[in-house]
Amino acid sequence: MKYNKIILILTSVLIISSCTKLEENFKSETAVGGSSGGGGSVNATALLVGAYRSIENLYNNQERLFASFEHTTDESVGPTRGGDWDDNGIWRVYHSHRWNDEHAYLTATYRQLAQSQFAATTVLDATTATAQQKAEATFLRSLAMWYALDGWDQVPFRSTSLGDLTASLPEVKKGTECADFLIAELNAAIPNLPATGIGIANRNAARALLMKIYLNKGVYANRVAPTFSAADMNQVISLADQIINSGSYSFTANYFDNFAPNNDVIGTELIYTQRNDNGLGIGGNGAMFMNFQGLHYNMNPSGWNGFSTLGDFYDKFSSADKRRGGPGAVAGPPAPGQPGYYPGLTNVTGLWVGLLEGQQYNQSGTALLDRKGNPLSFTKAVQLKETGNNLEITGVRVMKYVPDLVSQFPWNNDFVIFRLADILLMKAEAILRGGTGTAAGPYGSTPAAIVDYIRTLPSRGVPALGAVTLDALFDERGRELYWELWRRNDMIRFGKFLAPRALKPAVSGNERLLFPIPNEQLIINPNLTQNPGY
Repeated sequence: MKYNKIILILTSVLIISSCTKLEENFKSETAVGGSSGGGGSVNATALLVGAYRSIENLYNNQERLFASFEHTTDESVGPTRGGDWDDNGIWRVYHSHRWNDEHAYLTATYRQLAQSQFAATTVLDATTATAQQKAEATFLRSLAMWYALDGWDQVPFRSTSLGDLTASLPEVKKGTECADFLIAELNAAIPNLPATGIGIANRNAARALLMKIYLNKGVYANRVAPTFSAADMNQVISLADQIINSGSYSFTANYFDNFAPNNDVIGTELIYTQRNDNGLGIGGNGAMFMNFQGLHYNMNPSGWNGFSTLGDFYDKFSSADKRRGGPGAVAGPPAPGQPGYYPGLTNVTGLWVGLLEGQQYNQSGTALLDRKGNPLSFTKAVQLKETGNNLEITGVRVMKYVPDLVSQFPWNNDFVIFRLADILLMKAEAILRGGTGTAAGPYGSTPAAIVDYIRTLPSRGVPALGAVTLDALFDERGRELYWELWRRNDMIRFGKFLAPRALKPAVSGNERLLFPIPNEQLIINPNLTQNPGY
C-alpha cells in the first residue's frame, strides 16, 4: 500500500508538470517578444486563431465528440469487423453503455475540452485583444464548457490563464450554477459579436448556444427526472425568434447542400460551423472523418469500412424522405432526381448521399463487391462484433457530408454545428414543454405548424404530421439532425437514453446519464469528485 501511494504522488506531480508545460508552450508560441503570459505584449489575433483551432480538435476525428455524443445512442455503432475496428473493444463499450473511468477516448475528450477552454481564456487575458476578439473567445470558451457540462456535469474553471497555474487549483462549476454562468457570459458577449458569419462566432451562434442551455437547464438540475420551467422555455422561444427575425437564413433547395464541400456558400441554413478551407490551410477534417468511417474500401472515394447506423433508426425514415437519401430503387447508371442523387458526385463515382442500404454500384451501374467477393450490399442487420463471410457489409452506412472530390484529404466541407432547422425544432419543443407560442417568419406559432413546415419542404419531401407529441418531435429531430452530435443530448432530455434498444438489451443505470471524471483529472484536481456510480 505504501508503494502504491508513492507511485500515485509521483504520477500526480508528473501530470501537473506536463499540463503546465503544455500550457506554457501554447502561450509562448503565440506571444510577441517572448512573453509567456496571456496579458502582456501578445498577438491577440494569433491567440484567437489558436482558440478556434483548439475547438476544432473536438470535431476533427472520430474519437472526441462524435464518439461520446453519437456512439452512445441509437444513431451510431462501431462494430468490430474481424480484425478491423476492434481497438480493444473501445467502440463496443460506448454503444452497450459499459464505459468506465479509464476509457481512453472519454479521457482525451474531457482533457481537450479543458485545453480549449484554456486557449480561449488566453485571448480574454490579452490586453491587446479587441472587444470583438474577446467576445469571440467568450463564445468559444462557453461552447467548450457547455460540452463538459452536458457530458460530465463538472467543469474545471479558471478565470485567468496568467500566473503560476500550479499554485491554485481550478474551481469546479456544476449543474445549474454552471448553466447560469454560461448564460451571463454569452449575454455579455453578444453585443460585441458580429451579426453573422458562418465560420466564426457570431450573435446568432451565441443565441443558438443559449437556446441549448435554457432547453436543458431542467436536465442539469435533475438528469433522472428533469422538469422544464415555462420561463426557461420562453427564453428558448424568444432567442429563436431573434435568430429567425434576423433574416439571415433560409432553407436550401437540396437538404445535402448544407453538408457539401462549398456548404459555407450554398448552405443557407447554416448559423455556425467549424470552418474548413483546405486551400487556405484553415480548419480540420471533421466532415471527412464522418464519411470515411463508413465508406467501404472498394467504394469511390475509398473509406475505412467501420461505423454504421442501426436498422431501427433507418426504419424511422419513410422511403420518400429525401433526408434519408440513399441509392435509387433500380440498378444501372444513377439517374438525376432520385433521393440521394447528388450532381457532381453520384454521376461521377456512383456514390449516393444519405443512408446507404442495399447493393452499391459504380457510376456505370456495375455492382460493387466487397474484398471477399461478396456483393457490396449493406444490410440493416448489424452486430457489435461481426464474424463470418458478411462482416464487411453489415450495417447501413451514413453519407451525410458530400465528399470533396477535389481536395480529398482533407475535405473543404465546413462541419455543421448550428443551423436553422435545429432552431425551429427547439422552438417547437419549448412550446410543447409549456412555453408560449409566437409567430416569427413563415413557420407558424404551434409545434405542428413548425414541424410540418420543415417536413413539407421540397428538400425534405414528406407529408405533414398534423399533430406533434414529444415522442413525434424526438423522432423528427433524429430524421433532421442525424449524426450532427445532438442525439445523446436529445435522448437524455426526452428520457430515452437509458432504455433498451438494438444491441443494448438492458436498461442502463442512472449513472450513465453522466460520463465518469477521468482518473488523471481526479489526481491533479481534488476539487473534482467522481460522478456517482463509477
